[in-house]
Amino acid sequence: MFKNHLNIAWRTIKKDKLFTIIKVGGFAVGIAACLLIALFIRNEVGYDRYYAKKDQIYRVVFQGVFQGEVMKSTHFQLPFADAIQSDFPEIAKAGKVNTIEIFGAGKRGFRVNGSRENIFEENFILADQEAFDILEINLEQGDVSTALTNPKSIVISKSKADKYFPNGNALEKTIFLDNDTSSPYTVTGVMKDIPKNSHLEFDFMLPVEDTNVNWTNQNYFTYVQVNPNTNIQELEQKMSSIVEKYIIPAQIKRGRSTAFLDVLRTAEYKLQPVTDIYLKSDLKMQDGLKHGDIKFVWLFAAIAVFVLVLAIINFINLSTAKSANRAKEVGLRKTIGAFRNNLVNQFLTESVLFSIISFVLGVLLAWTLLPAFNEIAAKSIVLPWSEWWFAPLLLISALVTGILAGLYPAFYLSAFRPASVLKGKMSVGSKSGRLRSGLVVFQFTTSVILIIGTLIIYRQMDFIVSKELGYDKERVVVLEGTNILGGKMESFKEQLISLSQVKNVTSTNYLPIDGASRNGNTFNVEGQDDGGRGIQAQIWKVDYDYIETLGIQIKTGRAFSKEFAYDSINSIVINTKMASELGLQDPIGKKLDNSNQVFTIIGVIEDFHFKSLKEDISALSLVIGNDAGAVSVKLEKGNPTEALASIEKVWNKNVPNQALNYTFLEQSFAQMHADVQRIGRIFNSFALFAILVACLGLFALSAFMVEQRRKEISIRRVLGAPFKNIYQLLTIDFLKLIVISICIAIPIGWYLMSRWLEDFAYRITIGWGTFLTAGLIALGIAVLTISYQSIGAALLQPTKGLRSE
Repeated sequence: MFKNHLNIAWRTIKKDKLFTIIKVGGFAVGIAACLLIALFIRNEVGYDRYYAKKDQIYRVVFQGVFQGEVMKSTHFQLPFADAIQSDFPEIAKAGKVNTIEIFGAGKRGFRVNGSRENIFEENFILADQEAFDILEINLEQGDVSTALTNPKSIVISKSKADKYFPNGNALEKTIFLDNDTSSPYTVTGVMKDIPKNSHLEFDFMLPVEDTNVNWTNQNYFTYVQVNPNTNIQELEQKMSSIVEKYIIPAQIKRGRSTAFLDVLRTAEYKLQPVTDIYLKSDLKMQDGLKHGDIKFVWLFAAIAVFVLVLAIINFINLSTAKSANRAKEVGLRKTIGAFRNNLVNQFLTESVLFSIISFVLGVLLAWTLLPAFNEIAAKSIVLPWSEWWFAPLLLISALVTGILAGLYPAFYLSAFRPASVLKGKMSVGSKSGRLRSGLVVFQFTTSVILIIGTLIIYRQMDFIVSKELGYDKERVVVLEGTNILGGKMESFKEQLISLSQVKNVTSTNYLPIDGASRNGNTFNVEGQDDGGRGIQAQIWKVDYDYIETLGIQIKTGRAFSKEFAYDSINSIVINTKMASELGLQDPIGKKLDNSNQVFTIIGVIEDFHFKSLKEDISALSLVIGNDAGAVSVKLEKGNPTEALASIEKVWNKNVPNQALNYTFLEQSFAQMHADVQRIGRIFNSFALFAILVACLGLFALSAFMVEQRRKEISIRRVLGAPFKNIYQLLTIDFLKLIVISICIAIPIGWYLMSRWLEDFAYRITIGWGTFLTAGLIALGIAVLTISYQSIGAALLQPTKGLRSE
């Protein structure tokens, strides 16, 4: 019996090629989209799940109330890890990691002893031996227990060891960082490459050499490994005692006021599971690491479901629309003794066969599109062919999807009464059918919502790119790794400024882009009664040319000048936001205390964006300092290629053994929002998938409607009906459904995208123009889809439509 069902199903598939192509094609597109999204989601939720003890590893998060707002941080004092390990027996290990550039993390020059060439490398971190153990670093060479116990040791990844030591043995080799031959490092371990789905990206590990053991400076991530079956909530409550035991006494020694100490007493310590760091970290933590967004995971999961549902809807629509063509078949089968369950099995077999063919084509389509998808998403996703569960999962999914998609058509078609069908009294399914109309509305409602999302994401990205930032990012070249210049810095800058293509030069790694140096302090106005709380603000070390080179505007006062000797000692320039938070109406001449030094305000600059536009501008101060991590060169208008060639000549003259590494400030700014742009491109791609599936269904329904009304159209043509009337007759019902879809989609799209825009401190306003554009696009797509069939039918010769009579 099954073989008979299969043969009939195959004959049905071959009989109507157009509908078969649309059914299978729509299904395949939906399956390909679902598979790509599923692989993306699997990659996102798979971060940091490779740890053997992942359920016992946590990162400590500080949470407190500061000036009425909840403040979060992942940076802690140097002795914090040792203190919590000794004070709380639930903590088996506690280690610290530093990713801050000014401590030697980030980007550095790398040279093997015996080589003359310095290579600019990235992904340095500092860690202690406990963090090394907690993060389960696997060594291919070296001793795991002592890899970072000695000062001036360095652990490198397998890929870097292969690069610099192709003979295979890297242990005990001598390394110079930033061309500093007075402080050599020794390779004590070669670790397996860190998986790409890790929240921490590093190729080089250095030991923590910080000797500033105090409870006031916060620069280290703290990771803990708790004992099995530890009650995390109870441990978090117990950890609050750290504040009174260690931090409060240290702040009292610094002369902090009672009000400031009261703020510290609001502090809580939370333990964040290592598997939550990538997807579920708050922006307020400002940890400087790469992150995903759990909301987008749910969004893409919803899109995957919708695309598959759209494909299933197409199948149901087309199956029931073809009911008139299958009616006589059902009638004859019942007349000669077929039971309803036989017919249900027959139609379900057809549905499952369609599903299996579609799954095969869908997987092949996903495999074909995967390289392009990886480029869009900046991922390295592969189809898990080697996983034991992949093939069975696809087969089960094909069977389940086929059965679900075929249930309604099977019971609907098998319910026809033989007498009515054979007498020709059965109404044609495509001319009415509330279910099909409802499904078409659902399809295009989903499509319009996705079009609205696409338009708003595009507008927000355009807003970010074109927004006035408060500084001039154009034609600014950032030379990286310039600390290798050492004492040649001033001479190097003078040589650059002498070039005709160069307008200005500044040396500092404190730049308004991700990956640049950052340093936060608490500031108080000296002599002002502010309750002793102070404010949190960035303090950046810059040179005298910084403000002019970046085109930052002075609001009041002046910029730094070499004409004033004290500018290099205690002068400070603050931004407008900092002046406002300090409550200073006339800030010039006022003195600020950050507990280390007292500064005199000489100028106030206009606010400028130095973080992602997802975050508001915060308080910032500039002081004269020595930071040679990068040199920014403002170019004159003209050919940048020629200017770069001239800069490279100057570089090679001063540093002949290291290649010049540079980036444009404009590109680095764009990189700050690369994650949002990637999400936007992914969203657009899958919106296109959904719209394509909906259009395939609409095209097939319009084709079938024309087929069913061919004689009616021919009679109307014979009676003199003009082209316009026939075209309207065939399109008006569909367009009504599209208009209903638009009306339903607009409030849903507005709500969803308003929630998405809430993540941005600076965002567009959603206007009616966006919804009008989305509606017109949807109508245009629908009209084009329907018109192909409608115009052909309206131009058909009446004799062809009436020939069978």
